[in-house]
Amino acid sequence: MYLTSKVIISFITVIILFLIPIKALPVTDGIETSYNDSISVSDEHTFSYKQLIIPGVLMLYGTIEVTLAPKNRLLNYAIGHEVITHKPEKFQIDDITQYVPAASVYALNLAGIKGKHNFKDRTIILGMASIFTAASVNGIKYTAKVERPDKSARNSFPSGHTAIAFMGAEFLWQEYKDVSIWYGIAGYTIAAGTGAFRIYNNKHWVGDVAFGAGLGILSTKLAYWLYPTVENKLFNGGKNKNKKTNLAFYPYYTGQQGGLSMSMQF
Repeated sequence: MYLTSKVIISFITVIILFLIPIKALPVTDGIETSYNDSISVSDEHTFSYKQLIIPGVLMLYGTIEVTLAPKNRLLNYAIGHEVITHKPEKFQIDDITQYVPAASVYALNLAGIKGKHNFKDRTIILGMASIFTAASVNGIKYTAKVERPDKSARNSFPSGHTAIAFMGAEFLWQEYKDVSIWYGIAGYTIAAGTGAFRIYNNKHWVGDVAFGAGLGILSTKLAYWLYPTVENKLFNGGKNKNKKTNLAFYPYYTGQQGGLSMSMQF
């Protein structure tokens, strides 16, 4: 009962934290891009409640699985029981595939296939989405403290790998949906595969993966919705060309986890 309460409270808290900036969003017409490695921007920066349906359903289902699974034989139990019983050989490709969708955006641009935004804009959007994802995933993990299927730790819910993968898949979709929908479909296929391997490798329950997928998608959507405001506040909407802002991104890897750090000089 205590675990159920913590999971439900975590879910409600995340929803509220995401809705606070959403409620303050202005209706925007997009942002102007004048760089030669991007194409014109459409309405992905405009908030719509309909876009909350898919991530909301995934997160709600994940919450239901985690809270009801201890007493009901839902997918958490059915699939988890199969993996635990048969103990298949682990296949750790999910440690790599979680980053593939987001990295594909930069690879496609390097190949000359232009996305919606130039390098600076898309990198800031990805950085914002990464911050939202990391903060929410870790906040819930160490609040809910759900035990992993392999009993290695009590930070199973939600799946961070899956959240990162779906964050990247939505990023790829937003950048290339007007070029070809197949780029986004490929990204979501890889993201789904990442989630499946987290279950296969006995690291996560089904509910963990479902919630992580919804959270990743929502984080990217929130980054796109908020970016026009960030652009106007931090970069003067691109209007002051004489005032330069130096922006640098540095990848890092500690041996256990990696990420992207940002340095900004006005």
